Amino acid sequence: MKEIKGTLVRKIKRTETVQSFRFVLNEKIDFLPGQFLQVIFDEHDKNNRLLNKYLSFSSAPQNDYVEVTKRMSKSDFSQRLRQMQQGDIVLLKAPMGNCVFKDEYRKIGFLIGGIGITPVVSIIEYIIKKQLQTNVCLLYSNRQEQDIAFKKELDYWQPTYPHLLNVVYMVSAGTPVDKQCISGIINKDTVMNHMSDWQQRVIFVFGPPAMVSSMKNICSEISCKKELIKTENFIGY
Repeated sequence: MKEIKGTLVRKIKRTETVQSFRFVLNEKIDFLPGQFLQVIFDEHDKNNRLLNKYLSFSSAPQNDYVEVTKRMSKSDFSQRLRQMQQGDIVLLKAPMGNCVFKDEYRKIGFLIGGIGITPVVSIIEYIIKKQLQTNVCLLYSNRQEQDIAFKKELDYWQPTYPHLLNVVYMVSAGTPVDKQCISGIINKDTVMNHMSDWQQRVIFVFGPPAMVSSMKNICSEISCKKELIKTENFIGY
């Protein structure tokens, strides 16, 4: 883990409330898909939890940039991110996290809600770029269709790499228009119906603590092997 400087090169609007930030670094870092970094706006007080926060990589390690993605709010940290312009420099500390994808995994599953999609995108892009023979099943829940971040990318990858990726979008409010979306939430039944070989998969869960806890309970209900469940709690939201 080390501190590096990141220069903002692009901001990307993913949804009305989710935005990605791409940086080029002054020094190369090696990170694994699934890891995260710290964005440090207050270099004088690095314990400042209001201005220094953790965000997952939403880009593959093979890229010549790093990308992080955040659900934007009215917080001081979100405001600082919004104010950044192309060419602005920020201090980054990376990499962090042990919930990572390993090349030997042949079948993986994701139980994901909302902003938990960020490290998933890093992992999927990594698998594609490395041409691994890993099969991915993603159950991705949001409140409404318009809340689905990275849908454009996922909708491109799924038909392009049908042997690799199967995505099931779920929305908990309203009736979905997209035929790829279904109404409902991730629960025991939806996992068993849409990820029938769950017992053969390494299961990843990323998200806020309450979401992670709920998904772990579901894994327990359907008798997932504990050693095959990988989780990461998002903090500071």
